[in-house]
Amino acid sequence: MTSPTAPGTSVDFAHAARVLSREARARRLVVPGFRCPPRVVGVHRTLRRQPNGAVVAVQIRGRPWFVVVGDMIEGVIVANKLQPPAADRLRAELWEAMCAELPGELPRPRSDVA
Repeated sequence: MTSPTAPGTSVDFAHAARVLSREARARRLVVPGFRCPPRVVGVHRTLRRQPNGAVVAVQIRGRPWFVVVGDMIEGVIVANKLQPPAADRLRAELWEAMCAELPGELPRPRSDVA
């Protein structure tokens, strides 16, 4: 695994997708598919809705790994059409799951942010 500020690899991306999918499934949420890169040139993240779910596409190349993970987490939230406070709770839970899975390799989210 790369450092949080270094770009991730496709292996890192696949691992993160498995973790986030497992966590979404455990909460009975829509589990989006994950792919990289987005089909739209010049964007970092896209979401395409499909009849049976959604696909989150994220740009990996040239971006810090923790930013890529953040985009993947936001993709899960958007795919499930969550609004605060449910979105905020899920975001924190997904970050915690990612940090637990990859201890010491991702910066912990700040809990003092309202």
